[in-house]
Amino acid sequence: MSAAAPRRLRQLGEVPVDQLRHVGERRVEALASLGVASVFDLLTFYPRRYIDRTKRVDLSDLTVGEEAAIFAEVKKVTSRRTKQGKSMVEVSVADEGGSINIVFFNQPWRERQLPVGVSALFFSKVGEYRGQRQMTNPVVDVIIGPSGDERDLSRVGRVVPIYPASGKAGLTSWEIGGFIEESLRRAGPMLDPIAFDVRERLELVDRTESFWGIHVPKDLEEVPRARRRLVFDEFLRLQLLLALRRRRLEKDATGIRHPISLDDIEVQPGALVTPSSSLVRRFLSGHHFALTGAQRRVLGEIAHDLAGPLPMHRLLQGDVGSGKTIVALTALLASLDGGRQGALMAPTEVLAEQHLASMRSDLEGLTKLDPSVLGGERALSIQLLSGRLRAKERHSVLAGLASGAVDIIVGTHALLTDDVHFHSLGVIVIDEQHRFGVEQRATLRDKGKQHSSEAADPDLLVMTATPIPRTAAMVVFGDLDRSVLDELPQGRRPIITTWAKDSRDVDDCWLRVRDEVSHGRRAYVVCPLVEGSERIEATSAVEERTRLALHELRGLSVGLLHGQMKSAEKDDVMEQFRRGELNVLVATVVIEVGVDVPDASVIVIEDAWRFGLAQLHQLRGRVGRGDAQSYCYLLGTPPSEDSAIRLQALVDSTDGFELAEVDLDLRGEGTLLGARQQGRSDLRLANLRRDEDLLVSAHDVAISMVAHDALNDEPEWEDELRLFIDDEEADYLFKS
Repeated sequence: MSAAAPRRLRQLGEVPVDQLRHVGERRVEALASLGVASVFDLLTFYPRRYIDRTKRVDLSDLTVGEEAAIFAEVKKVTSRRTKQGKSMVEVSVADEGGSINIVFFNQPWRERQLPVGVSALFFSKVGEYRGQRQMTNPVVDVIIGPSGDERDLSRVGRVVPIYPASGKAGLTSWEIGGFIEESLRRAGPMLDPIAFDVRERLELVDRTESFWGIHVPKDLEEVPRARRRLVFDEFLRLQLLLALRRRRLEKDATGIRHPISLDDIEVQPGALVTPSSSLVRRFLSGHHFALTGAQRRVLGEIAHDLAGPLPMHRLLQGDVGSGKTIVALTALLASLDGGRQGALMAPTEVLAEQHLASMRSDLEGLTKLDPSVLGGERALSIQLLSGRLRAKERHSVLAGLASGAVDIIVGTHALLTDDVHFHSLGVIVIDEQHRFGVEQRATLRDKGKQHSSEAADPDLLVMTATPIPRTAAMVVFGDLDRSVLDELPQGRRPIITTWAKDSRDVDDCWLRVRDEVSHGRRAYVVCPLVEGSERIEATSAVEERTRLALHELRGLSVGLLHGQMKSAEKDDVMEQFRRGELNVLVATVVIEVGVDVPDASVIVIEDAWRFGLAQLHQLRGRVGRGDAQSYCYLLGTPPSEDSAIRLQALVDSTDGFELAEVDLDLRGEGTLLGARQQGRSDLRLANLRRDEDLLVSAHDVAISMVAHDALNDEPEWEDELRLFIDDEEADYLFKS
C-alpha cells in the first residue's frame, strides 16, 4: 500500500482488509460483522477508551476502590456454578509483588481464554471480598500466550486502545489494534485537504497526526487533540454535502415570485377587507385569534422567500400547539393569490383527512375569481388524494389538478405517483417531515416542476412538531433554512403532567378521567401494543379496553382505536369520539400525530417508560387543545435509570425543545441521524452536544468553500466526499 504521494481517504476505502497480514477468511468475516470491510473502515473504527499502561500498578500497590490496570500471569483457574445458577470463573493472577483474585460471572469462555501460564492486562475497579482484594469482570487483553510467545514487545508498557464489541466478533482489542497499526504504517502520510490557515485558526492537528494520535497515542494528552481534528472532519464533510445540495438546487432552479405583502401578514382579526383583498389578508382578518409574535416573525421569513427569485427550502419547527397550521395555510394561500395551486403531503391517511377537515373549516367562505364559472367567482376547492379513493373519485381529483380547478390538494404518498399532474403548482407543504426522506421531498418538488404547465420550481415548506435541537437540525436539515415557532397562542394552559408511582396515584388518575367525563370532556388511554404478547409484558389496547370498561371506567362509553383496524372503522370511531358518543378512547400510537379533539382534556399513557421522550411529548399534545385545563398521567414502573429520567423530564417540562435536548443526551445522535435517510452516516466520533463549537465552525467553513467554488480548485475534496455518498447523488452534486 505504501507510496510516495500522500494517501487519499478514498484510496484507503478501496483497499480490502484481506490485504493486511494475518487477516485471513475467518478474520475478514469477523471484521465484517463489525462493519469493517476496507482499510478506511478500520481506521475509522475508533477506540471506546484507553488503558494507560505507562502507569501500570504493581499488585502490591493496589488500593480498594480505585480503577487500575495490572499486568500479571495466570497461576490458577477454576470454574463452578453459583447457588443462583450463574457460571463463575475464578482466576488467580500474580506478578513479582503479589497476587489477586479475578472473578468472571456469566463468562464461561474466560476459562479457555486464560489458562495457566498466560500473561494478560486486566483493567477494572479493585473491590474487596471476605477481606481480600478482588477484580470482577475486568477488561482483559492477553499479552503473552500459554506458549510464552510475546505478541508485540513494542506495545507493552504504553497507552492501549480498547475497541468496541470486538469480543463478540471473536477478535481481541489487541488484534484490531495490530491491524490498525499495520494500516497506518503502510498507508504512510495522508493527504490533508484542509488549508493550513484554517487548521491553524481552529487549532487542528494535521490528518496523519490525528489518525496516529487516536489509535496509537504516546500518552493520553494526544487523544483529545486527535479527536478534535477527526470530529471536525466528520462535521465538515457533512456540511459540505448539505451546502453542495443546496447550491445545486438553487443552480438548477426556476423560481416563482409570489405576490405577498407584509402588510397583509400584519393584519389583525376583524380588519376591513374588500373583495379585491388578497386571500392571505381575508384569511388572517377573519381568523379568531391574533397571530403570536413568533407566527408573525416566521411568516415574515416565509414571505421573504416567497417573493424572492429562488425557490423556498424552509424547515418550520414548532412545538405541539404552536400554530404551525395557520402559518402553512397562509403560505398555501399566497400561492393561490398568484394564480397557482398548493399541495400538502402528510405521512398517514388519518393525518391527511384531519388536515382536509380543518382546512375546509378554516377556509370556509373564502372565494377566488374564476371566469370559467357562472358569476366569475367560486369557493376554494380543497380535495384529498389518498390510496383509499375510488377510481371515479381519483380520476375527478386528478382532472381537477391538471386543469387548475383544484386549488389545494391534501394527500399522502399518493401525491408521488406518476399520474399526478398539476396545472401550476406554487407551494408545497410537507407535514411531519421526519416521516419522509430527502428523496421523497425531492420527488414532489420535481413533480411540481416537470408535471406542471409553468415548469417552475414550487416553494417548499417542511414542518415538524417534533422539536429538534439546533445542532441536530444543522446536521439533519442543513440544506433547509430554519424557522422556529417558540411561542404558544394566548389562552393555552400548560398541561399538568403526573407520574403515577404508586396505587394511590393510579386510583387518582382514573378518578380524574371520570371527573373530566362528568364535565362533558373526553379522555385518551394509550397502550404500547394492540394485543397481548407473552414475549413483551406491555398493556394491550384490546385487553385494556375490556378491563377498563368492566372495572375502573365501568359505566362510561369506552372505544378502541388501533392501526390494524380498517380505515372506515377508524374514521367511525374517531367521529364518535369527537361527537362525545364515546367518553374514553383506548388507543395505540395511531393518535400520536394530528388527531385534534378540543374537548379531550386528559390522556393516560400506560407503560409510559416504553415510549421515547419525543413520542411521549407528542402523545401529551393530543390534549390541551381547548380552553379547559388538561392533564397527562404516566403509568408504569420504569426498569432502568434512563427510562425514569425520561418520565421525570416530561413531568418537569412542557417545552418540546428543552425535552429534545434531554432526548439527545439520552439517545445520542444515532436515532436522530436516521432521519437523514440518505448517504452513509459519518458521525462516528462527533457528539452534537459536546462538539457544538466544531459543528458551527465546520458549517461556516463549508458555506465559505462552496460560495467561493473552492471545491472546483481542490479535486481532492470531491474525491473524498464521493466516499460518503452513492454514485447517483455524487453525479448530481458534482455535475459541471
